[in-house]
Amino acid sequence: MLKAVIFDMDGVICHTNPYHSKAFQIFFQKRDLNPSEEEYQEHMYGKNNGYILSHFLGRKIEGEELLELEDEKESLFREIYKDEVSPIPGFMEFFEALKKQQLLVGVATSAPRANLDLIINTLKIGSKMDSQLASEDVVKHKPDPEVYLKTANKVGVKPENCLVFEDSFSGASAGLNAGMKVVGVLSSHTKEELPECHLYIEDYNSIDIEVVNTLFK
Repeated sequence: MLKAVIFDMDGVICHTNPYHSKAFQIFFQKRDLNPSEEEYQEHMYGKNNGYILSHFLGRKIEGEELLELEDEKESLFREIYKDEVSPIPGFMEFFEALKKQQLLVGVATSAPRANLDLIINTLKIGSKMDSQLASEDVVKHKPDPEVYLKTANKVGVKPENCLVFEDSFSGASAGLNAGMKVVGVLSSHTKEELPECHLYIEDYNSIDIEVVNTLFK
């Protein structure tokens, strides 16, 4: 039985990936690097900043240096995105429908807390969220299931009663690794680029409570 719905954020609540690309382009141009869109597809979307920066800078980025570089890039992202925040079509209506059914709702993102705050506060849904976890709240990043298991624990629901919405391979894998049902949101990737999910949607206009409940029959 469905008791909790957990959303990833980037590419799931808002289609932020183009803005992350812009922020990384500015960040890398300062360092005379110019990755292609194909490289971003493979090595940025759905990945944590430690991986992304280490890959593109060609060396292990960790500790204090990671915190400084991450802060630089994410500040660029927030500056670019702050006046552009808009949910994926149908998200707000679907979110309200979940709350009407008294389902627990959480967000579990690999993004930093400041990005989460920007998006959730702009959409004015923070007070309706039962759990909000960001990169600072976990030790292991997706595809490790930690962020999803922590969310389930926080809202007091067993993993098998949770439904995850994800748009990336590592994110969908994290939900599946947590023992949860997963809906693949095809905002950044095709079905073929994701692990096998229980359902796929282009946006939230193609899903409702009835469809969601059938996944738990």
